[in-house]
Amino acid sequence: MTPSRVRPATRADVPALLEIYNHAVLHTTASYDLEAVSLDTRLAWFDHKQAAGWPVLVLEESGEVLGWATYGPFREKPGYAQTVEHSVYIREGRRGAGLGRRLMLALIADARARGFHVMLGGVDADNVGSLAFHARLGFVQVARFRQVGRKFGRWLDLAFVQLLLGGEGVEVPPGSPRNLTRR
Repeated sequence: MTPSRVRPATRADVPALLEIYNHAVLHTTASYDLEAVSLDTRLAWFDHKQAAGWPVLVLEESGEVLGWATYGPFREKPGYAQTVEHSVYIREGRRGAGLGRRLMLALIADARARGFHVMLGGVDADNVGSLAFHARLGFVQVARFRQVGRKFGRWLDLAFVQLLLGGEGVEVPPGSPRNLTRR
């Protein structure tokens, strides 16, 4: 067996990312999407991420993508330019083995290297596993929005978790996403 590794995703990885994501969409409240996403939609998402310079990382083992993570703008207003929001998804049957931790540590390191100050995540408030996972990485729950989502015939609460990254006074290269004009 080839050891697992975290690396930047390529367009060729998108079908595997989509498979992992759609499983979460159809079977969990990790995403509040209600229907599976199409390959064309996910390819457009990936192309947009690439064009904007946002990272998409995958964890691969023996040529199989077992998980992925990304971040992007929290909100489009310039005052939020130091804050990013992340997502992390692990293939069904492979959760709880430290793969998400490896992806998140790489993602956090990337965000710190680019000089971002805060990383946020939106987590279904009933997902105690994800909340505990984030807490082990240093995230703190900072908000709980009651009944803002609806899926599987019930109202869902959304928790926001936050990690202070630092980033004050860090020189940011001109091409980094933080310096790109956002529309």
